[in-house]
Amino acid sequence: MTGPETYRLTQYARGGGCACKIPPGELEETIARLVPDGPGADLLVGVENGDDGAVVRIGPGMAVVVTADFFTPVVDDAYTFGRIAAANALSDLYAMGGEPLVALNLLGWPRDKLPTELAAEVLRGGLDMGRAAGCPVAGGHSIDDPEPKYGMAVTGIADPDALLRIDAGQPGLPLSLTKPIGTGVLNAWHKATGETSAAAVEVMTTLNAGASRQALAAGIRCATDVTGFGLLGHLFKLARASGVAAVLDHAAVPLIEGTRAAARAGHMPGGSRRNLEWVLPYTGTGGIGEEDLLLLADAQTSGGLLVAGELPGAPVIGELVPRRDSVLIIR
Repeated sequence: MTGPETYRLTQYARGGGCACKIPPGELEETIARLVPDGPGADLLVGVENGDDGAVVRIGPGMAVVVTADFFTPVVDDAYTFGRIAAANALSDLYAMGGEPLVALNLLGWPRDKLPTELAAEVLRGGLDMGRAAGCPVAGGHSIDDPEPKYGMAVTGIADPDALLRIDAGQPGLPLSLTKPIGTGVLNAWHKATGETSAAAVEVMTTLNAGASRQALAAGIRCATDVTGFGLLGHLFKLARASGVAAVLDHAAVPLIEGTRAAARAGHMPGGSRRNLEWVLPYTGTGGIGEEDLLLLADAQTSGGLLVAGELPGAPVIGELVPRRDSVLIIR
């Protein structure tokens, strides 16, 4: 007999998590034609700068935030995969300063390869993460898919005058990071070996709700979350959209336990290498070695918030400065 516990979900997909995103440069070229000629009266945030969600004003002091996110498995356990994917989708809302109202499931499932019991466990994980966020999960959509995929479309609300935006950075602001990085490397290690990093799972299943609320309470207005484009990629997008440069202290960036050892063993996602290739033309590397650069570009899944401001308990990893020849400066 073959039970659901004998299946390794990561073996049924080419990539995993946010590392399977379309490369950032290719994606920007693809969606360039979707950018409107100018902002609408009610569409406060669209596709112009690659923010984490869209924001529409619906009345005085009230805006709706919408986002969608899904990906292939990063872990073999179906329930944990569901929790991670849901936390990652909710993160886009928190990165805008929003509070979730309702979520819909997005499920792709290879019916001829994997039992429906596993799909039910994925959905149960998403439901439990929604409950942890105080967000009802109400239905959704599913398809028969050659690879397993799961995520959510999330709708929430925000104060239109107190959003967290990617284009609101100012010179002189410190940069804080609310979670350590390394999930891309550790997920690749898990896929290759079957070994699980409890530290990586803990990072990926931690909601960014508290960090988002803390940032808003501190009057911070610029943030993004760190996911598939890596720390360097998302910092580049923030600095570029804000018309500033970013100085990054690479030694101050926290790594999840085991990340460097897994990288040295060769478990580096292809998405991380593509991220680095994208930002290198705009980066002063300061002589930093390739290993450190790849870790800074590592494609994260359900990463933390990158905030232009100081947050208690979050390490300061750099600062925003006036625009220079390089958009990113690593020291």
